[in-house]
Amino acid sequence: MSDKFDYATREENYSKWYNDLVVKADLAENSAVRGCMVIKPYGYAIWEKMQQTLDTMFKDTGHVNAYFPLFIPKSFFSKEAAHVEGFAKECAVVTHYRLRNAEGGGIEVDPDAKLEEELIVRPTSETIIWNTYRGWVQSYRDLPILVNQWCNVVRWEMRTRLFLRTAEFLWQEGHTAHATSQEAVFEAEQMLDVYADFAENFLAIPVLKGIKTANERFAGALETYCIEAMMQDGKALQAGTSHFLGQNFAKAFDVKFTGKDGKQDYVWATSWGVSTRLMGALIMTHSDDKGLVLPPKLAPFQVVIVPIYKTDEEAERITEFAKRLTAEFKQAGISVKFDNRDTHKPGFKFAEHEYRGVPVRIAVGPRDLDNGTVEVARRDTLTKEVMNQGELVGNIKALLEEIQSNLYNRALKHREDNTCKVDTWDEFTAKLEEGGFIYAHWDGTPETEQKIKEMTKATIRCIPIGNAKEDGKCILTGNPSTQRVVFARAY
Repeated sequence: MSDKFDYATREENYSKWYNDLVVKADLAENSAVRGCMVIKPYGYAIWEKMQQTLDTMFKDTGHVNAYFPLFIPKSFFSKEAAHVEGFAKECAVVTHYRLRNAEGGGIEVDPDAKLEEELIVRPTSETIIWNTYRGWVQSYRDLPILVNQWCNVVRWEMRTRLFLRTAEFLWQEGHTAHATSQEAVFEAEQMLDVYADFAENFLAIPVLKGIKTANERFAGALETYCIEAMMQDGKALQAGTSHFLGQNFAKAFDVKFTGKDGKQDYVWATSWGVSTRLMGALIMTHSDDKGLVLPPKLAPFQVVIVPIYKTDEEAERITEFAKRLTAEFKQAGISVKFDNRDTHKPGFKFAEHEYRGVPVRIAVGPRDLDNGTVEVARRDTLTKEVMNQGELVGNIKALLEEIQSNLYNRALKHREDNTCKVDTWDEFTAKLEEGGFIYAHWDGTPETEQKIKEMTKATIRCIPIGNAKEDGKCILTGNPSTQRVVFARAY
């Protein structure tokens, strides 16, 4: 990495800018396996922060973690028709269990080692989990089951992009079982609120909470709730989903319980998940042409201290100060790194930490020690100020809160500035080219929705929760409509 970074700007080539940033900020890279990525330590540190925060939020709402197999018998998928149809085209299938030495050298699949039943590498775990729940549930006393698992899944994507769409990705998937439909709906809505809380208060990304149309609903669900975020290029990104599954999977896997009245009924279900796609959302919402911008709550370290010196004596004095300051920051709950590498100059370190999105950078030299000050640079605004050492910890704590808030408000303003209402097809197609969220009338039919998608590549992102009723005419067919829905082009 040199002092000068070479990368595309957002205006020149947004897609290249994104890919350059992911790679050059040391977040991830493509692997030797087509469509799969290597998440590098710095990128994984951000994911770990997301994971730890969400895990606490799940447990605070009564959930516990478990783990289920990576492999799912093919027959399980055939038990829920909509589910298998939704995932059939992107399943990876294990057919054999052994290799052997080939006659001409190398190795080959042993044709005599064919599995009696093929195994699907999990694209999602509803089927294996509901087959398991059949043995866990006998009566109402066994309910609810509130289980989450952190794992990897495989969906055989042909066109991939780091974090946003890869053949294998990391996620969490919650799978819950309930005695009544009301409890299950409450659960699905509650978890959507958890996701929205996380997105807004940790990722600093404003989101729309809504319900998916039948065309966009999760395969096998009766209702899919979602949070939708707007990226800087005006495209939408689905940042999380929560599904009310009704009794579909319970019926498919014969999961029944005896109620308090002695009668048997099928269990009611939900599932919900977010993935490493949130890394893509984080990058595309906040970052700029100078690199990554991280909200303090999810930054691997919130503050970096860079020493500036010429002599060994100066280095020793600054190191002593930096170590003392580091201890004070840690005691105050601020994560900090003292970058005392003697293999790189301060200018390189400034550029590197700026590109990698460290929220606050503190530079300290011998003159700063004499004056009792330090230079503080904030990543979100690229501004600098001089702060007194005696008030530093309190000031930095307040500054980190200000940066977190500023990033959210900046993203919210961007969304508001790029949201509009249209009433005609011509207005709709013109606004689509500008990007953003478009509130428009739709006649409620899957056929019209699909036709709009084929003609414009725009989808209905959601029907906003609490959406106001409003009589109007569908932008395509002119048929009556009772409310506006949110259209956008999306990742």
